[in-house]
Parts: sequence; structure tokens; C-alpha cells
Amino acid sequence: MESNETEEMELPECPVCLQTYCGESTVPRVLACGHSACESCLLQLPKPFPNTIHCPSCTVLVKYPHSQGPSALPRNIDLLRLVSFHQKPKTKPNSKPKHQTLQVLPHSWSDEFYANWKDRVIPNDAVLIEERLEDDRCTVIQGKITTPSSSSFPAISCIKKNQSVSLLQVGTSSSATESALSFSYVARIMRVLSGMCEKERDELGLILRASSRQIRLCKVFGLWFDLKSGSLYLVCEKHNRSMLRNCAPSSGIVGEDCSKVDTSSFVIIGAELCEAVISLHLEQLVAGCLTIQSFDCDNFGHPIIDPNEILVTGRKLHHCVAEAVCGKGRIGSPQFEVVCTKILKTHAYISPELLFELLQTKGITTECDSLRYPVGYSSDVWSVACVLLEMLIGKSFDEETFSDCQNLLEMVSDHSGWTEKITSLLVTSLGTEFATLQTILCKCLDLNPENRPLLIDVWKCFRGFLVKTQFDIMISLEKEVVDGNRSDCLVLGELCQLSKKIGEATTTRRGDDVGTDVDQVCKITVEMDLVEAISVGDIRCIDLKGHLDCITGFAVGGGYLFSSSFDKTICVWSLKDFAQVHRFRGHEHKIMATIVVHDEEQKSFCISGDSGCGIFIWDLNDNTFNQEPLKKWYEEKDWRYSGIHALAAPGNGYVYTGSGDKSIKAWSLKDGMFLCSMVGHKSVVSSLAVSDGVLYSGSWDGSIRLWSLVDHSLLTVLEEGSFPVSSVNVDNHMLVAADQHGCLKLWKNDVLKKSVQTHDGSIFAVSMEGKWLFTGGWDRTVHVQELSGDEFQIDLRPLGSIACDSVVTALLYSHGKLFVGCADKSLKVYRSGQ
Repeated sequence: MESNETEEMELPECPVCLQTYCGESTVPRVLACGHSACESCLLQLPKPFPNTIHCPSCTVLVKYPHSQGPSALPRNIDLLRLVSFHQKPKTKPNSKPKHQTLQVLPHSWSDEFYANWKDRVIPNDAVLIEERLEDDRCTVIQGKITTPSSSSFPAISCIKKNQSVSLLQVGTSSSATESALSFSYVARIMRVLSGMCEKERDELGLILRASSRQIRLCKVFGLWFDLKSGSLYLVCEKHNRSMLRNCAPSSGIVGEDCSKVDTSSFVIIGAELCEAVISLHLEQLVAGCLTIQSFDCDNFGHPIIDPNEILVTGRKLHHCVAEAVCGKGRIGSPQFEVVCTKILKTHAYISPELLFELLQTKGITTECDSLRYPVGYSSDVWSVACVLLEMLIGKSFDEETFSDCQNLLEMVSDHSGWTEKITSLLVTSLGTEFATLQTILCKCLDLNPENRPLLIDVWKCFRGFLVKTQFDIMISLEKEVVDGNRSDCLVLGELCQLSKKIGEATTTRRGDDVGTDVDQVCKITVEMDLVEAISVGDIRCIDLKGHLDCITGFAVGGGYLFSSSFDKTICVWSLKDFAQVHRFRGHEHKIMATIVVHDEEQKSFCISGDSGCGIFIWDLNDNTFNQEPLKKWYEEKDWRYSGIHALAAPGNGYVYTGSGDKSIKAWSLKDGMFLCSMVGHKSVVSSLAVSDGVLYSGSWDGSIRLWSLVDHSLLTVLEEGSFPVSSVNVDNHMLVAADQHGCLKLWKNDVLKKSVQTHDGSIFAVSMEGKWLFTGGWDRTVHVQELSGDEFQIDLRPLGSIACDSVVTALLYSHGKLFVGCADKSLKVYRSGQ
């Protein structure tokens, strides 16, 4: 039994190669952080900086004897003794190392969602609307492209200046209550998109992808948000070529003598018009209904199909049907005639099967339900034939073919008579020379979609009059897939549904989905913290009054908020009701920094440093706060440099101060004894941060230095910048540094990943929690940003901003709330408005 337990025991192994330690091939060597790895693996580990490596166990940056190699490191004798005691060590070459998971704070959309849509965003100042309408959901708005102030948007790179565009509303922002947070432009678009239903987003994606792959579709540039109206628009190119719209006058397409039809022009335009609709079908999209206005012409005069016009036509049809039936469940011939009359006034050519399907989507049945057929690509064949006939015959096509049968039921009952009338018009316009074209156009108007020819066959008929078959070897066009999937029909899609509210807010959808009573909702929203409230957009501000001068720092501990100020005091606020419960006095100079620490006995203390080199420790273990500090001491003063500018306490029994004399000093928390001084900076040490056994220091000399907390030696210098570093913050191996030029720099595992200008002026305060980054500074604004990415790339997403009345000098995100301190002595708490 004892031997079995010995065999089942997990023996220590190298964290890199996962081989059991031994005294020969895998000798364990002890690193400065206390972890061990085998000698052979240490030789292969990458060295991010000279004489340093990352510990494979804790990833702490530790010193490495480069000249002597790992053999200069001490052996782990205890591990070797343990291994030698067991004669049958186990190896696990196939085991996988465990990885720590990064906690992700809640946000309103996923990384994948943002990546899918961010390149579709057109900057706000890149579009100029020529005319605004009160209700533009059923109208295409005209606009043009201007020169944007930012070139960081990929969607704008392919658009020419002064390019005419059409804009169609596809969503609206939620009418949220007044909030302290002002969302960024990109975040507003993402909020509208996330508030849409999945089918709406899928249709937008299909249209965007189709336009990028088919040259016979108008180029859809992307999505643009109107800050004035709060509406999201689909932006499409607009050539404003009038050829197609002027080719159907009262007498149709005519020649130069205006006496007869110009058949050659009709054949060319007909073939290219078919190509435009076929290109839509190749992307598995069905228009559903077409008009003359559905087509534009490119720079070479070729017809191209306009997605915005198709969507507008579809919305008009939905509106006509909804207005005509007025909530009826079943309609007879009189009501059906009203529907048909309203549709004819829109000059839209809708096939019978699509009209019946449209009525069914409204929950309406008719006397002709037995004649219903599935909607598919053949539905567009009907619409194309009608557009071609209007182009050929002119406006008299409507008058002569539909005026006598405004009720579609009459057309169904006497369809043969109706087609004979069409045939007569074709013979009059084309003559007997184009008999095959007359025949195929009549077949396109068959009531049964299955009897209609494929659109590619119609195209071949037109092309046969232009190029002889034996010479037509340059064109190869695939047949469109015959599929009647209604979800691909634009007119029947969600973007044309006016009965639903465009772009419902995310909060409304969540409330509809939850199906709970009011009391339960209130319970949930009360517990919402700031990062959750950001996704909803409902943030409130609490103003705390107590200081008499600029706020310099925050710390949280024991259920209290501690705020320091130039007024030489530290105010203590309850985190429950934000009432001021105490004020620490005793400093004779401006307090520059404050932190809360815990000693080895888990006792809590507040430490503050002032511009006169004073370091005060305040006891937090008594509910009745003492007025006098528990301990206090002073740095040695230098007439040239003075003052404590930064504090840090990693929990190892020491307090570290960043000073005006360019040094970092280590002090014993127990008795205030000076331990050592870390030198290397050439100016004031302005900020300190601690993570995984490494002390990060930022200085006005523009550099960021990393120090080992084991022996207080310099590990490396990350940055030698030209602008003073005002703040450093580190969390989960992510280092964020801000400078006095308004620039943020981000490092991941000590490798610079991104540098971006975020503020107009100096950044004085940075707070980071998980993926959320808050920055504030000289421009009196707090920017809320979200970090995303992986080991290879980091993305910084601007979510919104909070306008302040004065320069932002202190920030802290804690307990689901954001604390903001300003130079005008104001202290504000931003929290959920629920």
C-alpha cells in the first residue's frame, strides 16, 4: 500500500519541458523570484532585455547571469533530494502547462463583434448631408463626402472627396436618460448595431459583402452616424446619372428622329440591366421588387443596382400594405383593390407571389391564398421584365396594362387577356424582328414562378442580338442558385420592416427578454456597477465636498475612500453613503500621494507623502480614527529637489517613495527605517506601480524603469521618451504609461504594443481595471476606453468621455465606481444611474 502511494506521487518537474528533475540532464536552478527551472531550458528562454529573463512559472522579470549562464545559479537541493528519494520518477512529455485566465469585465459587445464592424465605420465629419428630412426612413437622403479630420478609419480610404452618396437610415440610438457619460462616435455606432436584432445585422453584412465583390452593385461604403438626429445610415455611392431615368419618357426609348424605338439601345441596356440583377443573385440576395429608380449608371454608363433604393422601395410597400389593411385579419376584393392601387402609385413592380407573401407577414389572408407561390429569384424576373417594358414603352405601360386591372384578382382571373395586351405592345414597339425577345419577356410575367425563365436566359436572349453565338467566347457567367429562401429577400427582410422600431436600444431588448416583474428589475439594476452601466449608458454623478484645494490622489480600504489634497489633509469617506466620516490633519505641506497598505498581520494603514518630504502612516484598525499619525518620518531634504511625488507598497513589508531628488527609496513599514535608494532617473520620479515582484517607475525624464523587488536592482529601461511620464499603471502584465503630451503607451509582457494620442494636453491620471482604462488630464475630460487583443496586438477602443469642469488630477476605479478628482477641489463619484 505504501509503495503504491509512492508510485502515484507527482514528482517535481520543469515548468518548461515538463521533465522530472534529476541531477544530470534536468538540473533545477533557482531564480531570483524563488521558482526553479531546468538548466537546459533556461539556456533556451528568450531574453527580452540584457541579462534578464521571464520566470516560466510566474513570468516575473528576473536577472540572469548572461556571461556565466544558468550554471551560475544555485541548484535547488531540496528538489534534487526529493527526486533522488524516489527511484521511479514519472515524466509527462505530453502534459500541457496551465495558463492563467484573464478576468474580462462585462461590456456591451464582444471582441469578435467589434472586429466585424469597426472597419465599416465612416467618420462623422466625412459626410455632409445636403438636405435633412423629419422622417427619412422611407426616403434616400443625398449627401457628399468631405475631407475627414482623421484618416484612421479604413472605410474612408476608398472614397473620393466630393463623391456623391445616398444615405438610408438603418437604425437609431436609444432614447436613454440623461447620463454623465458621452459615448464616443464609434461606440455609438456599436451600441446601435448591438441593439439591432441578429437578422438586421446579417442583412447589413450581406449587402456590404455583396457590394465589395460585385461591380454591378453600387459601392456601399459603410455606416455613418448622425450626431444631430442620433440615426445610423447606410452610405452608398451615387452617380446621379440620368440615363435610365430619362430613357422612359412618354414614348419610351426612341431614336434620334424621335419617331420609333431605338431597339439597339434597348437591347444593350436590357442585357446590362439583367447583369446587374444577376450579380445580386450571385450573392444569394433577392431584391423582391424593382423600379426604374433602383438602377443607377456608373462612370462608363453601365447600369448598376442601388441597394438603398431597393430598401426604400421595400419600406414603401410595407407602409402601403399596413396603411391599406388597417389591422384586418382577412381582406376581400375591395380591400385588395385598395392595396394594389396604393402599390401602383409607388411605381414599384412587385410580383404576385411576393405581394401575397407580404400580406402574410402582416397576418392577412386573401381570397387568392390558393395561388400563393414561394418567393425566390424568379420574383425578380417579373420585376425586371416590368422595368424593361417601362423602359421600352414608356409611362403608357402602366396606363395601358394596369389601369384596367388595379385589382390583382382581375389580372389573375384574366391573365391570358392581360398577357395578350402585353404582347401587342411589344409587337408595336419592337416589330417581328425581335420575336424571341417578345416571347421571353411575356414568359417572365407568368403567374407561376416555376414557368418563368431564368434571368440568365433572359440575359442570353438580349446578348444574342449583340454578339453571335460562335463569337461569344469571352463571357463566362455562372447560373444563379435557384433557392427560394425568403430570408435572402431584401423586401421581406428586417431592414424593410417599418412595423418594428428601427434600432431598438439594448436596454429595451434586455428588458423585453427578461420577462420578470418590476421589483426584480430594480433589484438587478441597483447592483449594477459602473462598467455595466457604461454599456447601458446610464451613469450618474455624486459631488463630494470637503477639500479646499486640488485633489492629488485616491485610495480605498476598509470600506472607506481616502482622498488627498493640496490643502494638506486627507478626507475619509464612507463607501456606503459617501458621507465624510473623518479628516486626517498633520501635514505641513501639500500632500502629493496617498495609498492604503496591509502589513504581515493584515492590519491596514493609510500612507501619505507630501511636498516637504514627509511620510505619514495613519492607523485604520480602529473605527474611531486617530487624529495623530501612527508614525511619521522625513526624507533627507535637498535644496535643489524636494518632495514625495509617488508611493507604492507591494506587501513585502516595505514602502517605496518616488522623490523629487530623482531617486526611489525603500522604507521599512514596521519602523520607518531607510533600506536603500534606487537611482538612475535623471529627473523627478512622478509615478510608481507594482506587479509580480517588479517595481515600475515613471519619471519626468521620459523614461520608465523596472526594478527587482528581490534585490532592488535595475532590471531594464523600457522607455527613453522625449516627453515627461506623468503616470504609470500595470495590471495583468499590461503596462500603461501616460505622458505630458497626451500620449498613451501600452506594453504587454514588457513589449511595446501600441502608442496613441488620446488627450489634448497632459494626462495626469490613469486608472485601469481588467479591460477598462480611464484617463484624465489637462483637457478636463475623462476618457473611457476598452483594451482588447492578444499576445501579438493590442487595440484601444474609445467608448466615451466624461466632461469635467476643471483639470483632472486624480482617478480611481474601485468597487464598481469611478472617483474623479480635479484641480478646482471638486471630487466626483460616477456610478450607475439605476
